[in-house]
Amino acid sequence: MTHKRIAILGSTGSIGTQSLEVISQFPESFSVTILTAGKNADLLIRQAHQFKPKIVVLSDQQAYQTAKEALMATDIEVRFGEDALEEVMGVDCFDLVITALVGSVGLRPTVAAIEAGKDVALANKETLVVAGDLITALVEKHGVKLLPVDSEHSAIFQCLVGERNASVEKVILTASGGPFRGWERADLVNVTKKQALRHPNWTMGAKITIDSASMMNKGLEVIEARWLFGISPEQIDVIVHPQSIVHSLVQFCDGSLKAQLGIPDMKLPILYALGYPERMNSSFERFDFLNYPQLTFERVDLEVFKNLKLAFQALNAAGNSACVLNAANEVAVDAFLSDRIGFLRMSEVIEETLCQVSYRSACSLDDYIQDDRQSRSVAWSLINKS
Repeated sequence: MTHKRIAILGSTGSIGTQSLEVISQFPESFSVTILTAGKNADLLIRQAHQFKPKIVVLSDQQAYQTAKEALMATDIEVRFGEDALEEVMGVDCFDLVITALVGSVGLRPTVAAIEAGKDVALANKETLVVAGDLITALVEKHGVKLLPVDSEHSAIFQCLVGERNASVEKVILTASGGPFRGWERADLVNVTKKQALRHPNWTMGAKITIDSASMMNKGLEVIEARWLFGISPEQIDVIVHPQSIVHSLVQFCDGSLKAQLGIPDMKLPILYALGYPERMNSSFERFDFLNYPQLTFERVDLEVFKNLKLAFQALNAAGNSACVLNAANEVAVDAFLSDRIGFLRMSEVIEETLCQVSYRSACSLDDYIQDDRQSRSVAWSLINKS
């Protein structure tokens, strides 16, 4: 395959660091030209020394100063600020960008990358949740590839290779069930942050781990799937699969099913996105059925895990509803991690915010950004009154 130059937005997070691990194993196929981070200057500096990108960007002022001093003797350009994230997407030094930022902060640089004609490996699901209609229209307009990195969406993407979209009856996203699988709603009243951060199968950042515990992560993935694969909400289903081996499935019009299986390791979907349309040889651990003699599946309880129900409702409402949902969730998770609200209060804040923010049936990028800000303000106001 031809050599690809890679930019990574959010290189110090879970997906970013794993992406660099993958890239380091294929030096003849990939090189890193842009790295960005928020506050973790020390890790970004180590990454910069190892991968020697052309540009690094930090969004925190103090982290920027630290990195600038540490990299002064190199040829690496150090930039600062959220505006710089958009600006570097227009620099002609990369072929594919991995958007590994967490939250809606990934929206504007993703738009900038698409408008610059760059292929996007999307790990920032919030971009499609907030503005899926806008993003997919831009992808079509500029003729770029939008490649999923989430394990579930990568699985669906792989199952669809060689298939006609018209033959898809539905997609089935699998969910591990998180640390509270099988719990009743009353059991969740006194859930602690430590309990919620203890995911049974995956190692992820704090925000995504809490989303997984509340099932909001699966709700966001449902909305993302609608836009990635151009399907209706009625064509999306969710099923609990505790072992996290079947990453997702596609059911076709003749009744047949395709599934993609593998051990729960994000390096696999990362490598597939990096190498697409080719599959690359790897030394990654192989799945062995004998180590998993039973693969089980369960129905999701939408009354216990209300966030997933709210996500389906927002998807069906369309317009700015998913944008409001996502913004309120980001605020609620932050408040939970700061010990300001309880676990179940997160769902209440999200639902109340959806009721209070005015509905828009059609939105521009500026509309989405405005509604995101307003939703955060409303959610914080609700939390402060708790």
